[in-house]
Amino acid sequence: MAHTAPPPPPDVLAPARLGPLTLRNRIIKAATFEGRTPDALVTDELIEYHRRPAAGGVGMTTVAYCAVAPEGRTECRQIWMRPEAVPGLRRLTDAIHAEGAAVSAQLGHAGPVADARSNGLPALAPGRLLSPVSLRLSKPATEADIARVTRAHADAARTAIESGFDAVEIHFGHNYLASSFLSPKLNRRTDGYGGSLENRAKVARGIARAVRDEVGDRIAITAKLNMEDGVPGGFGIDESIEVARYLQDDGSVDALELTAGSSLLNAMYLFRGDAPIKEFAAHFPQPQRLGIRLLGKQFLRSYPYEEAFLLESARRFRAALDLPLILLGGITRRETMDRAMTEGFEFVAMARALLREPDLIARIAADGDVRSSCIHCNRCMPTIYTGTHCPLTN
Repeated sequence: MAHTAPPPPPDVLAPARLGPLTLRNRIIKAATFEGRTPDALVTDELIEYHRRPAAGGVGMTTVAYCAVAPEGRTECRQIWMRPEAVPGLRRLTDAIHAEGAAVSAQLGHAGPVADARSNGLPALAPGRLLSPVSLRLSKPATEADIARVTRAHADAARTAIESGFDAVEIHFGHNYLASSFLSPKLNRRTDGYGGSLENRAKVARGIARAVRDEVGDRIAITAKLNMEDGVPGGFGIDESIEVARYLQDDGSVDALELTAGSSLLNAMYLFRGDAPIKEFAAHFPQPQRLGIRLLGKQFLRSYPYEEAFLLESARRFRAALDLPLILLGGITRRETMDRAMTEGFEFVAMARALLREPDLIARIAADGDVRSSCIHCNRCMPTIYTGTHCPLTN
């Protein structure tokens, strides 16, 4: 009996379906905090930040950290989804569409990662936690808080549609609120939201369900899910695969973007490469500056960079799921993109390489041997305080 050859992997630069949406290619600019919204509203600088990679060839760009509630911002200058934000967001989405790309809004609630001092509001968490950001204790989220935040995600998704977005990405990573509930290290509750994985996953599942019920199939819905927190006792791969199965079975998301690390406890686990402690310290007054320089290595640990550094973990999700997956983490070359397609990932997401070279995808499309000039120094990270950019080129 003749064997049928397997179909060839998809072309990463060819059009692809994401839920109800068709993207011009399979390359997504990942959400990275832009630092360009001083009044928590869209600026011309924010529009240009996203227009450049759109003009440079990505299939979709992602507007970072569109908080669903005022206390859910990482700090007070971050956009939160409200009627006053719609006109500016509409200008942004129009500008991206004019370049031929789609645009997604990353919806989330920062939970214990929120800066309560900056926001002037208590940060929500599964329990009482001391924030290394604000040095204040978080407020344990009540059932009423959880219901309110769940509804706020649905309302924010509706606002995203009104603003012209093609997709939303729900943030279930980095120990933001939903992610902190998933973490057995951070979630010590004894009620129906703590203990078993099924209980700890209720917040994430409830949010995804509420967003799906609100938007139907009018826009694509993705979720950014931690594969692991990168801290002892935190959320790990085995439990994350089970949560991914929950979301797949619920039918609430069109794809998962797989991430890792904790903005609260181990931020560099996602970024890999150099830890720019001196550059971070320079943005703070004394005595914080001295403290960061002396103790920064305890929080900003250095992990070696390698191309596609999350691929090994992500393979386990690909083997366990039918749901479309977006591979993130150190993707800078055409050959890596092709490898992701060969291994069954539907999309790839890029961040730092596009920060240095917004036109990288167009250049790769013209010449597959093009190499990114990003050196993974991570000196872009501290620029969030002055407008995120690559300091080697700007």
